[in-house]
Amino acid sequence: MDVVVRTYTGKGSKELFSLLEERKDEVEKLLRQTKGFVSYTLARSSESDGGLSMTVCQDKVGIDESVRMAKDWIAKNAAHIGVDPPRVSMGKIIIHATK
Repeated sequence: MDVVVRTYTGKGSKELFSLLEERKDEVEKLLRQTKGFVSYTLARSSESDGGLSMTVCQDKVGIDESVRMAKDWIAKNAAHIGVDPPRVSMGKIIIHATK
């Protein structure tokens, strides 16, 4: 499995996470359509900052698709916010534990 973590800080990040929370059902539905989807997590880093999203897919093809989908969603729905681009980290999963 592969993972991508997108970390949003700086300009517009707080506003972006408020919008993402407001439209969380739409965002979840979109990301569940990703090829090889395994899981998605969205978390605030603090009230005064942005946060991070983490997508797990069966392979890098799905990860690349999820990055494109996230970028497209922000361009379409949050361009007015002017958020700084995220720091993107990708990798192969070593352990994926669930309850």
